[in-house]
Amino acid sequence: MNNAIETPVVLTDGAVTQLQKIMDNQEVTDKHALRVGVKGGGCSGFSYILGFDEKTDQDEEFVSNGMRVIMNKAHAIYLVGIEVDFMDGLQNRGFTFNNPNASETCGCGTSFSA
Repeated sequence: MNNAIETPVVLTDGAVTQLQKIMDNQEVTDKHALRVGVKGGGCSGFSYILGFDEKTDQDEEFVSNGMRVIMNKAHAIYLVGIEVDFMDGLQNRGFTFNNPNASETCGCGTSFSA
């Protein structure tokens, strides 16, 4: 994969472990990579996108912690430096986003403003 760029998104070990489980359970093929992105909406203005998808001409591809990741080039301004983790505790369970670009986040942890 010689067209990979430096990793703008960091996946923690916990996130990769959970993503591998999801890939196995949903029989995700090698044609798919993890898509990290943003979309308008949510209680703070933007919501995160996290799912498996095929790369398009609008995407940049890179590897984070051994996992292929794709991101729409236009989303980089909102996502460069973000860390995706997976929490598995009694109070919280799910993916979390630590985004240094967010000026404000909401209580649900999946919405932010920039």
